[in-house]
Amino acid sequence: MQTQSNSNEFPDARHLAYGREVSELLSQSNAASWVNDLWDIYTGYMVAQRELGHNLRAADIFTSFKELVFFFQRVEAMKKNV
Repeated sequence: MQTQSNSNEFPDARHLAYGREVSELLSQSNAASWVNDLWDIYTGYMVAQRELGHNLRAADIFTSFKELVFFFQRVEAMKKNV
């Protein structure tokens, strides 16, 4: 009988590992600061677009940015509810 890979066999371990990574990220700065920094980064990116020219991935980049902002907002809300 063949065993499954660790990612399928131990989903709880994978979730704990993700949690440790998020904790490490948030130890550098709080979620609200991350949101502010993301806005600064994205704003700079948008201002530079005039000089850089059209980017076919602009919509994908915005979606990634938006999801990161929402992620940090959810983390901040979770922290307030704990």
